[in-house]
Amino acid sequence: MNSIIGFKKVKFSSKGQIVIPKDLRGNIFTEGSQAAIVAYSDHIEIRPLSYVLGKLECALASENSFAKEWDSPDDDQAWENLLEHAMENQQTEE
Repeated sequence: MNSIIGFKKVKFSSKGQIVIPKDLRGNIFTEGSQAAIVAYSDHIEIRPLSYVLGKLECALASENSFAKEWDSPDDDQAWENLLEHAMENQQTEE
C-alpha cells in the first residue's frame, strides 16, 4: 500500500489552476513531465502519464479486438436488456 508522504492546502485560481508544492512533486513530476488527471465521483488523482498508460496498455491493446467481436446491434440490445433488469432490481431493493 502506498504511504502518504505529505499534506498541503492548495487554492484554485480563477482559471481553475492549482500549484502542486515542490516538496510534494518530488522526483515524480519534474519540469516538462506529463501527468494524467483521473476524476472519480469523490476525488481526483494526478498520476504520471507513463503510470496510467502502463496500467491501461492491455485494455487499450484489446479494445480493437473486442470491438470486432462485441460491437454489434445484437450485443447492444442484450446489454440494454441487462441494464434495464439491473435497474429494476436496484429499485426493488430500495
